[in-house]
Amino acid sequence: MKFEIFVSLFATAITSAILTPFIRKFAFGIGAVDTPNKRRVNKISMPTIGGLAIFIAFSFATMFLLRNQIPTQKLWGLFGGECIIIAEGMIDDIFELRPRQKIFGQLLAGLEVYFVAGVRMKYLTLPFIGIWQFGWLSLPITLLWIVAIVNAVNLIDGLDGLATGVSIIALTTIGITGLFFLNMANVWVAIMIFTLVASMIGFLPYNFYPARIYLGDTGAQFIGFMLACFSLYGLKNVTFITVIIPVIILGVPITDTVYAMIRRKLNRQPISHADKHHLHHRLMQMGLTHRQTVLVIYGIALVFSFIALLYPLSNILGAVLLTVACLVGLELFVEAIGLVGTNRQPLIKCIHQVVVNTTSSNKMKKR
Repeated sequence: MKFEIFVSLFATAITSAILTPFIRKFAFGIGAVDTPNKRRVNKISMPTIGGLAIFIAFSFATMFLLRNQIPTQKLWGLFGGECIIIAEGMIDDIFELRPRQKIFGQLLAGLEVYFVAGVRMKYLTLPFIGIWQFGWLSLPITLLWIVAIVNAVNLIDGLDGLATGVSIIALTTIGITGLFFLNMANVWVAIMIFTLVASMIGFLPYNFYPARIYLGDTGAQFIGFMLACFSLYGLKNVTFITVIIPVIILGVPITDTVYAMIRRKLNRQPISHADKHHLHHRLMQMGLTHRQTVLVIYGIALVFSFIALLYPLSNILGAVLLTVACLVGLELFVEAIGLVGTNRQPLIKCIHQVVVNTTSSNKMKKR
């Protein structure tokens, strides 16, 4: 059985690699093309909807090669949501939808998997407090999670291979950590995760710098949607540790999204306002090349993944300390690169003031 799975994963990657050039031609044919403008880094028109190749390869593998490994209801329930998000993404890549129209499609896909595939959070177990039953809040909390992750992945899709590579790292880590929490009856979740990873690996050579095709909203939203769904399957009966792990794993897109919202709020701009101050923009403005920026963010994603892998080995106190250390380190990094603004560095200024005061105090004592 293990051999069959490995062969299927290899076949999935090959299928994705073979399909991508055809999807590239198809994108030009239907007008799914990203033309250069002030916000784009591409200098020539680039075909989008590259995520369609990932979707087809993934669906072929799960529907045919691995159909005996996945519960039928879960398989078809997820497939319905996938089709909705892919259709919405393709329409956006061709005609460019408004933000509200995008969110409507994401909510529709979320409702489908919530009621049909059972993708939902029911309750949360908090340390020292106990179990908090979500009740009717289960639906809005689940939809909020799905929409947030979909848009977080979509936001980091600004450089060649960036969203694809970061998502491969995140999904692989979710698959590994999931083995700590999934019982044998739910191993199919890990199988689907690694199948999606395989389909993305087949696509990555065409998407890495210099890219020949983009993921487009089709791919970024599809990957974000699957990331959200797979992480929620591990969060049905959630504890503090199982909640924090997916958040840490998705640290790169979540950080970029959260600080983009803070930045726009501080600048009194609409949340949906587009700018060139995202994580990848800031690194390039600091002098890194396109390829170097992507590789640096891959490295950051790997650091988040390594931290996430420590949680299953930690007790509650260790997990809390690990979370605090991670948040402090993240804030220092964000302030250092000016993600919110070059003049907004409260923690760095505070540390600097403490160092200055300590130095002055020591000098006074010596006198």
